Amino acid sequence: MSSVPQKPLRRWIWQAFLQSALIPLVLVESVLIGVYLYTNESIREAQVGHLQSSALQDLASAVQREGQVVDGRLRAIETQVSIFRDAVDHALRDQRFQPDALERSRHAQTPDGVFYSRSDDGRAASFYASSTPVARQDRDKALRLSQVDPLMRSIRAADNRVASVYFNSWDSYNRIYPFFMTPEQYPHDMVIPAYNFYYLADAAHNPQRKVVWTDVYLDPAGQGWLMSAIAPVYRGDFLEGVVGLDVTISQMLAEFANLQVPWQGYALLVGRDNRIMALPEAGERDFGLRELTQYSYAEAVRREVLKPEDFKLDRYPSLHPLLEAMAEGRSGVEEVQLGGRSQLVAWSEIPQTGWRLLLVVDEASIFRETNHLAEQYLTIGYLLIAGLVFFYLLFGTWMWLRARQLSGQLATPIAGIVGMMRRLARGEQPTDVPPTGIRELASMAQEVRNAGDQLQASEERRVEVQRTLELVLESTTESLWEVEAGSLCICISQRFVTRFGLRDSCLPFAEFNQRVHPDDLQRIRHLRLSLVADSDEDFFEAEYRYANAEGTYAWLLSRGKVIERDEQGRAVRAAGTHVDITRLKLAQEELRRTSLEAQSASQAKSRFLSSMSHELRTPLNAIHGFAQLIELETQEREDARQELEYAREIVSASRHLTALVDDILDLSSIESRRQHLQLKPVEVAGLLNGCAELVQPEAQQRGQQLRVAAAAGHDLYVLADARRVRQVLLNLLSNAMKYNSPQGLVSLGYEVRPGCVRLWVEDGGPGLSTEQQAQLFQPFQRLGRESSNIPGTGIGLVLCKELAALMDGEIGFNSEPDVGSRFWIDLPSAAGPQGSETSAGGNQPLLVAPLAQVLCVEDHPACLRVLQQGLRQMAEVQSAGSVRRARELLVSGEPALVVLDLDLPDGNGLEVLDWMRTQPRLVDVPVLVVSAACDEALAAEARQRGAQACLLKPVDLQQLRQLALSLLGQSG
Repeated sequence: MSSVPQKPLRRWIWQAFLQSALIPLVLVESVLIGVYLYTNESIREAQVGHLQSSALQDLASAVQREGQVVDGRLRAIETQVSIFRDAVDHALRDQRFQPDALERSRHAQTPDGVFYSRSDDGRAASFYASSTPVARQDRDKALRLSQVDPLMRSIRAADNRVASVYFNSWDSYNRIYPFFMTPEQYPHDMVIPAYNFYYLADAAHNPQRKVVWTDVYLDPAGQGWLMSAIAPVYRGDFLEGVVGLDVTISQMLAEFANLQVPWQGYALLVGRDNRIMALPEAGERDFGLRELTQYSYAEAVRREVLKPEDFKLDRYPSLHPLLEAMAEGRSGVEEVQLGGRSQLVAWSEIPQTGWRLLLVVDEASIFRETNHLAEQYLTIGYLLIAGLVFFYLLFGTWMWLRARQLSGQLATPIAGIVGMMRRLARGEQPTDVPPTGIRELASMAQEVRNAGDQLQASEERRVEVQRTLELVLESTTESLWEVEAGSLCICISQRFVTRFGLRDSCLPFAEFNQRVHPDDLQRIRHLRLSLVADSDEDFFEAEYRYANAEGTYAWLLSRGKVIERDEQGRAVRAAGTHVDITRLKLAQEELRRTSLEAQSASQAKSRFLSSMSHELRTPLNAIHGFAQLIELETQEREDARQELEYAREIVSASRHLTALVDDILDLSSIESRRQHLQLKPVEVAGLLNGCAELVQPEAQQRGQQLRVAAAAGHDLYVLADARRVRQVLLNLLSNAMKYNSPQGLVSLGYEVRPGCVRLWVEDGGPGLSTEQQAQLFQPFQRLGRESSNIPGTGIGLVLCKELAALMDGEIGFNSEPDVGSRFWIDLPSAAGPQGSETSAGGNQPLLVAPLAQVLCVEDHPACLRVLQQGLRQMAEVQSAGSVRRARELLVSGEPALVVLDLDLPDGNGLEVLDWMRTQPRLVDVPVLVVSAACDEALAAEARQRGAQACLLKPVDLQQLRQLALSLLGQSG
């Protein structure tokens, strides 16, 4: 044993702390502080350089962007002016319009000869100045202009930027909204054409007759500083008047406050003559100006009050370089001295007005935050250095003193504990516990003493537990086993030997394996290989079949563990248990077989139903469509009655096949629990009467009577899905009429029962025998009427029963032979809906344009021909058989309607729909989806993605025409 230099505990503790903790911490933290200071300075220099290079570019981009925002808002106002001008022009020309009595009664005349409106009444204010003599005042024109009041209100309400909407005529007539008492604001002899908002629109100033903007002026109507968008109204070449929309400077300032100006800058608006039109509060401080209020409205009426010369940029010498740069380009950035500071000014021209949007940013604000942060970080770095130096001085002194104290407290009790452990190793019982003030050492000494007591008790308990464990294992497992690697023998319990008829309890592996099933030998050999080979596996588990003396196999679960290894790590001995799992295996095999059979049957059924329904719809669409076309063509021919009868038979047969496919799909979706019902209160009376109206024509055709007992059911409701409960009742009514006696009676009614409402359908037919009743509600079971001429599928009642269960209801029946049958469905009762929705009004039907362009996206030729023939009288139909072709046609043209199939050769039709909704030109084109797979979920998805309606193949041509008329915005 090599000698190791020994040190006192106190010295060892101090050196260990100094070498392992204190010195590395000082070095690491010193390096970190140096890196911190260097990084802070480098980052600050990099940020300043980057900001200097990118500030100009960012500011130029910002002013371009915000200039486009202002331009877009002004263009929106210009559009409203154009609309208002057209409405005023129409009103001036409409000599047939007669104003109502209210408009006549609200006008009066002042002694000065002013014809004005004296009450609001939700209409515009009207003012005819006395500068036009009473005899020459065209008061019919003033009253006729009342028909534009709704438009003026709409413009004012739709855009909060618009302060007022007005019209001024050549003979000093003014109509303005919102209303105010015009004689109190206007001078009675006001000459309107003398104001800039009038002469700026005449032929000399506006030969193109477009919308123009005025400079900022003080509004005579009392709304403060304004600028107006105006447009002329001509009668031939005569300037009849001017329409305009006022925008207040306060509103423009509010708009500027929302502009995204970087670095806490601000925006201002400058006119064509470099006069400031809108100046926010921050700009007032830099320019030393205030928005003006010193002019009275009386003075504003006497003369046009514009922004004074102080608001022109030309008066500021420091801004001359900016003005020169603005004169040379439509946008840019210039550095100027403004407000005693160096500031960057970026400008962008607003095209339709010639105004300029200016963004002003203080250069100091660009770098202020970076410099401030750098100073803070530098100060923090210095404080960290001073704090660490002071801390380590105190900490090192304290730790040196603490190391001396700690070594003394540890050395004495540790020596006592070592002595106790030496006695324990010799098999002696330690009795003396060394005194110590350290809880852990005291606990350690006490535990050493307790360990001696427990070792003696544990040995006694081990023997007892071993006997108990052997007894438990013998009673809960088939047997115990143990394997020795040296002899390669397995020893088993006597119980196992007796049951399987073995010769001895210890057998070689070869003899034991003779009883193992040949297919399971590989599993049992794993245990032997784990013992003879170099393997790190400790656990063993295997399931195998083992034969008794008669050759009957039983399933055993063998679990074991390696319990001893030699010095080289090889397994020496392993032990484990045998458990009989024969019953469990038999149950698992039966369950697996049954599950596979059920799964196979379910998948086969689903594949059959899905394939059959989808494959039938496409040919059914052609049969149904062409039969309807033949029926329509032969109705007008007297010599084609037999062809008409044949066509009607084909239509009836196709509808029956369609109903069969729908029932199969419904039954399949219900059985796979894919139905999503919307349970809501449904009124009983409305439900019963609605169903009766639907089947009344069929009842009359059969010569049967239909009676509804729902007189008192108007305030009675059931909780159900309206469409599905109607489907159940219609199915029951259809069966009642088909299997009723000739000229029989079919009754429909309800009963209020505890907790539910029973809806019933009763007939006076032959009834059902006991054998027939036992076969009800079974799929495709028609109770012996398979060969009769009564149409049916045999799944209607099954579908009704499943739908009733999904609505938390129950379906049942009562039937007596030669008397009749009553079928009923019990549904939970419900309270009436809170409130009711009513709709009023409606669009009057219009006629379809004879040459409406319709694009039909359909790859099946027969289906395409049916759709073309169905729409031929109302539209010109163009076809596309793929997604690619459809997109090519849509790129080259804009149809009025798109009829879209979903199953296309090169993709899904919804891809065409999604693409159309991304094209601004096609986003409003209506789309009608026609597909053989258009179930509720797919229809909802199509509408969510932009389709207006969905039809399921086969298509009813009348329904197709009605939907096409509706989607084209017309009807015929």
